[in-house]
Amino acid sequence: MHRALARPLLLLAAVGVGLPVASGSLRDQVAAGRVAVYHPDHQLLPAAVRLVREWDGDLCRSRLVNEGQHPVLVGDIVLAEFAHQLPSETPVYGEGFTMLSQTGGTLGVPVDEGFYTDRQHYRIPEPGGRRTVYGVMTLRPAPGRAALIGFTSARRFVGRVSFDADTLTVSVDGEGLPLEPGASWELEPFLVRESADREGLLAELADKLVESHPPIFRRPVATGWCSWYCFGPGVTAEQIQGNLEWARTGFPGLRYIQIDDGYQPWMGDWLETGESFGGDIRAVLGEIKSRGFEPAIWVAPFVASPQSRLFQTHPEWFLQGPDGAPLRSDKVGFGGWRLGPWYVLDGTHPGAQGWLEELFRTLREEWGCTYFKLDANYWGTLHGGRHHDPRATRIEAYRRGMEAIRRGAGDAFILGCNHPLWPSLGLIHGSRSSMDVSRDWHHFAKTGRENLLRGWQNGRLWWNDPDALCLNGRVLTRAEDGQEGIRSIGRASPDEFLFHATLVYATGGMLLAGDDLRTYGDLEKIRLGVLHPPTGEAMRFGADDFRVGRLRLPDGERIALLNWEETAREFTVELPGPVRITELWSGEDLGRHTGDFRRVVAGHSGQLLRLEPVAAADAR
Repeated sequence: MHRALARPLLLLAAVGVGLPVASGSLRDQVAAGRVAVYHPDHQLLPAAVRLVREWDGDLCRSRLVNEGQHPVLVGDIVLAEFAHQLPSETPVYGEGFTMLSQTGGTLGVPVDEGFYTDRQHYRIPEPGGRRTVYGVMTLRPAPGRAALIGFTSARRFVGRVSFDADTLTVSVDGEGLPLEPGASWELEPFLVRESADREGLLAELADKLVESHPPIFRRPVATGWCSWYCFGPGVTAEQIQGNLEWARTGFPGLRYIQIDDGYQPWMGDWLETGESFGGDIRAVLGEIKSRGFEPAIWVAPFVASPQSRLFQTHPEWFLQGPDGAPLRSDKVGFGGWRLGPWYVLDGTHPGAQGWLEELFRTLREEWGCTYFKLDANYWGTLHGGRHHDPRATRIEAYRRGMEAIRRGAGDAFILGCNHPLWPSLGLIHGSRSSMDVSRDWHHFAKTGRENLLRGWQNGRLWWNDPDALCLNGRVLTRAEDGQEGIRSIGRASPDEFLFHATLVYATGGMLLAGDDLRTYGDLEKIRLGVLHPPTGEAMRFGADDFRVGRLRLPDGERIALLNWEETAREFTVELPGPVRITELWSGEDLGRHTGDFRRVVAGHSGQLLRLEPVAAADAR
């Protein structure tokens, strides 16, 4: 909502829409809420531009129709706005436009769950400057009650919910695009539901999203090793080969060996090797395959450095600014974290589409890559630019580019990272569900909460990727004289590494080891064995504090105990009947128990319990 909606009672009275229901269900309030359509300069559009809403139970479908004789440019489309009349301390959760942004807290005091927000880091305009979430918003209007507003597709637009302590607005952004006389736009449907079961509401939304965007993920859940979290952009061919050899002899069950950012000379020149890598990237990928693993590679397909061969050769393929020249992304948002400032490929340009398809066909068919970590995908939806197709939204531009990638990648696994969340539905096999992990308590706790908040998506929309598993803080080094040594990275304690491992297990998602495998001993191998293969199912937690998670498996129930506090605390677990309990990280047999089971967990630590029915345990 732009500044024009700062005085909604005055403006919306002008279009003759009634007042919202003062009491009753959220569905009733949304249905009776005010509607409005705005020009990009924040002025109300003429009444000839009509917004039609049609309710089918709790699902609202909308379309925008130009019944006038002249084309109009469309800005914000307000699908519903009303005074919610909820206490300001009502708990709230909402997704971000980007993967890195999530919102928690309350209606009156929202809290950033993610490290990098849509509004500050990516500078995505928020309607009226009010806190805005994308795709889905949940509320807890009363004890034991939950409410959900969720958009069930993202083909052309991403639905938004903007809120403060008084008002709630459901809208989409028309991006200033033209609506011709007699033409209409189908907008994204949204669902409004209330229940005692928040997880059940999110499952219902997932079912609707699956109908609109059939998932492409498949079993088994992806596992492997990633170079970034121990070597960063300084990765070398020798380091890849050393970890490949350890995996071959020490844990061959890891399927993918993934080379991350650092091998390329510039963003955009993905088929070339940078000087610091110290080897031919294609040859290293071939070696991975020859050792029985699947080659995997990091690519940021929508961005290019100004020095890249791609940008220098084909500037016409890139998103344009108001002056008709390629738009530097730092002029309207974040310019990129390395080798920038980045320019953005225009997914509506036929030349860019052809290049993306051919790039990934080469990487798949000639280089043998069967896994692509696609990073910086958000830039494919960059706001503030002009597309080759002047009628395409930025969501359409991104989706067209991704479809070109998928045509070239064939049957390869595609992981979305730093991606626009709802626009990626149906286009990726895996979805990074948190910011990059680092080996310290702050990152273990904060990324851990980000991941658990998205547990409802795992195995429904895609496989969640909780980011790299870190079991130690050591990297093997080699001095100029050839002598090997160990360098410490991170500040996590042994208990904090256990917390992190327990939480990764609780996500049920992908498993990519992020350590220098050459530093692993027996302890790390045992813990990796507990985590591998992933269950494919996220644990259910009884409360938003994410302390006790439960998951039923064929060989017995798993219980995750997560102590987010600095000091030790006692957990009480209700048992389903007589069971034998084993703590899986240590292998300790805790004996037979019934009723309630109490267990002390150290501060900033975690434990993973297996509960076996006594009869099954005795037979074993």
